[in-house]
Amino acid sequence: MSPKKIILTDKAPAPVGPYSQAIKAGNILYVAGQIPANPATGEIYYGDVKVATKQV
Repeated sequence: MSPKKIILTDKAPAPVGPYSQAIKAGNILYVAGQIPANPATGEIYYGDVKVATKQV
């Protein structure tokens, strides 16, 4: 089993609960609490899931 790496960054909203912004395990990235919001305007994207995922 691959070691887990906890990822915290100031480029994403701070967690509001007891969880990590992301965890990398092997070649999989698990994210939590992230939404497809435009960082400049705060506007949330409600469209194609591929575009929303890229925004996150």
